[in-house]
Amino acid sequence: MLARMMRTLCMCAALVLLGGCASMRGDTHETSVVVLGIAQDGGVPQAGSFADERWDDPSRMRQVVCLGIIDARAGKRWMIEATPDFKRQLLQLYRASHAAPRPVLDGIFLTHAHMGHYTGLMFLGHESMGAQGVPVYAMPKMSEFLQHNGPWEQLVRYGNIELRPMASGQLIQLADDLSIEPIAVPHRQEYSEVVGFRIKGPSRSVLFIPDIDSWEQWDALGTRIEDLIASVDVAYLDGTFFDNGEIPGRDMTGFPHPFVRHSLNRFAALSASERAKIRFIHFNHTNPALDESSDATRVIHDAGMNVAREGERQDL
Repeated sequence: MLARMMRTLCMCAALVLLGGCASMRGDTHETSVVVLGIAQDGGVPQAGSFADERWDDPSRMRQVVCLGIIDARAGKRWMIEATPDFKRQLLQLYRASHAAPRPVLDGIFLTHAHMGHYTGLMFLGHESMGAQGVPVYAMPKMSEFLQHNGPWEQLVRYGNIELRPMASGQLIQLADDLSIEPIAVPHRQEYSEVVGFRIKGPSRSVLFIPDIDSWEQWDALGTRIEDLIASVDVAYLDGTFFDNGEIPGRDMTGFPHPFVRHSLNRFAALSASERAKIRFIHFNHTNPALDESSDATRVIHDAGMNVAREGERQDL
């Protein structure tokens, strides 16, 4: 008995050196979030940027912002956002989940009706997959938009998707110990509400806020981003643009996203452990932080924060 305990302790000690003992920390990928895309709605490179050298270097191309949620215990997987890169992201999530190919997805959660966040639903239609009954969770205006505007209403009419209601602040249980909570966010609402999500697992939690007009606008509505960061283990936050002047010849002062530089200054007062939770995401193709060796990335790291990368995984 003692020998067996000693062997277990030795194994755990070795695992800690490699990233942690699964039995002690829950790092077994049984429940997890995987990053499937980090780019702004237009992807990287963006349409019309004909001189962009990244067209000829697939290793530097980036997919539109998207997260996958995996519950390996039940063989289930969900997707947050349905992007223009949906078909490849669906494959990546399938491979990461090691689950059966059917059902295609156990659900899709939509943040809002901007191009990069819902148009991938088209691949579920009869011109492509001809899926049946894929649950799509949407806020009331988002749901109404999908039901009354083509070609999306055809997905509903043909039964390719099944709309499920969401409400800000109300948990949706994916399992007894796995839930997702929509959180209303101030951002351009031409066609629908805008939400982020807080995903809670058995031992860890993740915040996902890819789009917001400004942290200060949220303050005025009674929500402080610092309080939400404190409530989770990892926070994926809007990092669309690094700083004003990033787009030549344009005054970016009124752009509806907080500059990364501004966020770094705002979060500088947080403790090192709180700052380490922050991982910027949703990068415009002009954002220098897309380059891991850039000065912008170094500035983010020097401030104690991080840049999200495609394929990274967070245990829940």
